[in-house]
Amino acid sequence: MNYLGPPDARDPGDPPPGADETTALLSESFTAQTVTALRHLLTARVAAAGLTGDVAEDLVLAVHELVTNAVLHGGGRGRLDLFRQADLLICEITDHGQESGGELPVHLPATTTPGGRGLWLAHHLTGALTLTRRPDGLTATVTASLPPEPSGAPEVTTDRPPFP
Repeated sequence: MNYLGPPDARDPGDPPPGADETTALLSESFTAQTVTALRHLLTARVAAAGLTGDVAEDLVLAVHELVTNAVLHGGGRGRLDLFRQADLLICEITDHGQESGGELPVHLPATTTPGGRGLWLAHHLTGALTLTRRPDGLTATVTASLPPEPSGAPEVTTDRPPFP
């Protein structure tokens, strides 16, 4: 979309300039040996993007489950890509496992079943899990909404008492 002229010349329904831009925040290959380091790096990048608290922890845990699944079931390696698009963080985990052709278990298995909860956890923690089969593997995508940025001028604080 091109914006010509001053901002007030835009159609009021148009998003502001740059709203549809995607910014890459992290792009890393991983193996079983790098899962822990990747989780720490992801945690730092998510925080730097402005996502904190339970929502940030849930996103990181969901991604960790997906990365672990890629290592265990997707060929032992993969790639993690984290993007920011407007007020949304998008994380894609891509593996190169053999296509099984079967259904992927996103449901919660019986309590007597060991394992098998990674996809369910990722979906439950983010509420936004998308699985895309490719000829050479699978891409799992989760998202999280960033909190709105505070409006107005930043608050200035000093350790001096206010003027009388």
